[in-house]
Amino acid sequence: MTFADNPLVELYRDQWLLAVHKPAGLLVHRSPIDKHETEFALQYARALNGGEHVYPVHRLDRPTSGVLLFARDPETARLVGQAMMAGEVEKTYLAMVRGWAPEIGVIDHPLEDEPEDRRLRGAEQPVREALTHFRRLATTEIPVAIERYPSSRYSLVELYPKTGRKHQLRRHMKHINHPIIGDANHGRGRHNRYFAERFGEGRLMLAATRLSLSHPISGEELILVSAPEESFSRVLEVFS
Repeated sequence: MTFADNPLVELYRDQWLLAVHKPAGLLVHRSPIDKHETEFALQYARALNGGEHVYPVHRLDRPTSGVLLFARDPETARLVGQAMMAGEVEKTYLAMVRGWAPEIGVIDHPLEDEPEDRRLRGAEQPVREALTHFRRLATTEIPVAIERYPSSRYSLVELYPKTGRKHQLRRHMKHINHPIIGDANHGRGRHNRYFAERFGEGRLMLAATRLSLSHPISGEELILVSAPEESFSRVLEVFS
């Protein structure tokens, strides 16, 4: 399969790995979340790979943009997967959140599994350890009354998940009362609507900006970096 307008931007390629930037709004692969969707990052990555199969070694939620890594063969996928499970892969995300977050912090808050199959969502699910580190990069206050205050405060933060639970960053930031802007499930509707109206579109203000790991074959440090896409960067004008 080939695509004239491939939405993925290639960041890195060698004999074993292919790294891309995934835009917000694109599913990584087919999912019960949207059975009618026909376009996936997996298909576009395969097109970049000359039509040959690729193997996703981690996931990004549909509304999250940023660095996405694929293996080009099953053995490499297995090795990277082992490193992921062992906590040997470091991930960095950039997020815009409501309120002024602490300068630095650790969120150690177990999370209940969220099954993709809607039929299972009413059933009791396992609760697993979940750990996120964060640091604040910037703050801003805009003279707009969105809730009960005459002005509204926001922070730009870097997030470093140490575990990989579903929607971990979104749920953890809600847990400390600094929900991510644009998060329809865990955020604050009034703030989401304000930014959607101000900038002409709504999006989750969460981007995977850095992935660091030992190369599964050479053992050398591999650092994959991508700046946020334009729809993300435009909203950051509120910090200038």
